[in-house]
Amino acid sequence: MQIHQRTQFVKQSALDLGFSFVGVAKARQLDEEAKRLEKWLNQGFHGEMSYMENHFDKRIDPTKLVDGAKTVVTLMYNYYTDEKPTDENAPKISKYAYGKDYHHVVKNKLKTLLALINEEIGEVSGRCFVDSAPVMERDWAKHSGMGWIGKNSLLINKQQGSFFFLAELIIDLELSPDAPIKDYCGTCTRCIDACPTDAIVEPFLVDGSKCISYFTIELKAAIPDEVKGKFENWMFGCDICQDVCPWNRFSKRHAEPSFEPHADLLGLTRNDWEEVTEEVFRVLFRKSAVKRTKFKGLKRNIDFLLK
Repeated sequence: MQIHQRTQFVKQSALDLGFSFVGVAKARQLDEEAKRLEKWLNQGFHGEMSYMENHFDKRIDPTKLVDGAKTVVTLMYNYYTDEKPTDENAPKISKYAYGKDYHHVVKNKLKTLLALINEEIGEVSGRCFVDSAPVMERDWAKHSGMGWIGKNSLLINKQQGSFFFLAELIIDLELSPDAPIKDYCGTCTRCIDACPTDAIVEPFLVDGSKCISYFTIELKAAIPDEVKGKFENWMFGCDICQDVCPWNRFSKRHAEPSFEPHADLLGLTRNDWEEVTEEVFRVLFRKSAVKRTKFKGLKRNIDFLLK
């Protein structure tokens, strides 16, 4: 099978599995991105996310994650929904966490894709990554022409915006690489203007330790008093910089049953959340990414918002 045929097979197979976009980049060390990451870490913008300092060499070079790696395949899986809590005063969770944990849903599809490649093309060594290893996923998405990195530091796709999970298949199979596209943010600063905690310190630079998602998910200690009243009712994650992005007017509703919210989730009122019990937490978020905060963490966030 020739290289362009292999590439076409991989892309079509991914689309058949439900991925929205697929791009290909040559596996190599990311020198420019390495300098930027090092500077970001030195500025302390990762806060208490100490894992961002780990495996620096692997993070910037996929050949250290997969021996003989030749290609990074980046895939985008849509999670956008226009569903919202029925009580507009109720605490909110980020759209990505409405349904089952995306790590498992998307990774299972990646494993299927790798199996299909082995079946059709021959023995290919590789690894599947879904936001759980030292991979610079947005940079690889940019290099493979999937979109550009916006001023809010998220990958923006010209066709459908930014409400996507990014995943990677790093393989020792050579495929035809795609070309990057230009930045289409222009002079727009809506994400910067809308961020209530001023986490976007300048265009394309985010202080992660000021982000609402950081405070409500990553931070294990008490949320600092100086951000009291600035969360705009977000109790897990935050979608503000995506909700205001003009490119997300092109977002389309996902078609993944696993991402549908629990039947009771969006119907809970502000009072329901104020009185939520650990038993209700376990029922609502049994297979959800929200489990990451544990009940204690989510209760801390709710109390911070409502009390």
